[in-house]
Amino acid sequence: MKAPAFWSHGQTSCYAKLLAPLSCLYNQITTSRANRLANFKADIPVICIGNLTMGGAGKTPTAIALCKMLRRLGKNPAFLSRGYGGNLTGPVFVTTAHKAVEVGDEPLLLRQHAPVCVSQNRIDGAKALVAHGADFIIMDDGFQNPHLHKDLSLIVIDGGFGHGNERVFPAGPLRETLQNGLGRTDLAILIGDDATGTTQRLHQIKPDLPILKAHIRAEENPVLRERPCLAFAGIGRPEKFFDTLTQQGLNLVGTEAFSDHHLFHANEINSLKEKAKNKGATLVTTEKDFVRLPPALQDGIETLKITLDFEQADMLNEHLKQY
Repeated sequence: MKAPAFWSHGQTSCYAKLLAPLSCLYNQITTSRANRLANFKADIPVICIGNLTMGGAGKTPTAIALCKMLRRLGKNPAFLSRGYGGNLTGPVFVTTAHKAVEVGDEPLLLRQHAPVCVSQNRIDGAKALVAHGADFIIMDDGFQNPHLHKDLSLIVIDGGFGHGNERVFPAGPLRETLQNGLGRTDLAILIGDDATGTTQRLHQIKPDLPILKAHIRAEENPVLRERPCLAFAGIGRPEKFFDTLTQQGLNLVGTEAFSDHHLFHANEINSLKEKAKNKGATLVTTEKDFVRLPPALQDGIETLKITLDFEQADMLNEHLKQY
């Protein structure tokens, strides 16, 4: 889905007021579920990377960055994912033969760094990873899932969006109230500059909450500098990707935004390729969007690879060393 404008920070709207009763009901259901006591604890540590809002905030690059840190600490981590957007219930270990329609897009990216088990039942997935030989589970999303015990719960925040208007869905982007979500949060990671005063707001609610700052670093792609670029993306905040391209000094001559996890059709991609050709431009998208494309449509499309850099990496290392 594409976030409506009234969900944004500082926005007031009659729609939000009209939707308040539904938000109250949604919050009651989510809160009741999220606050249940876990009924299974894995034999190895589980770190959960989630967020409090609908849509993307940077969980996947955070999961990859943590995986790299754990490997440097001598660990053998593996990813556990629900496989959002895929049709396999699992548990299934992701291979190069899988497609996004089967396991979702994030697992295809995560698999490039460590084993990934897709399982709608998180407990079954955790058991499969233990049997597979993992000594640390990185759970991509699942912050509101109560079934599997989490040894460390992180929330990821998009610094440019924050928590929007701070209302619960559908009046706003929150999955639950900040107060309730922060009650289960051990650590927050703010990606990018804090444009909405999120740090101050979180510390008003939970003064002792550690908030680590992180920044997206784009890797150099010489092909993108040869010609102008036409960019498209179907992620939580496509404009964040477009801004990254501009910050790289690339000549962006057009953008096309789609809803998060959008499944592209051949006519859409062929239309984008025709537009790029007419502009004498290179067609570029995110790694997550690229893996959702059928192989037959990937030709002629470039990606911008990104890495997440932590400002306080030592602090995060200390947290991970405890397990």
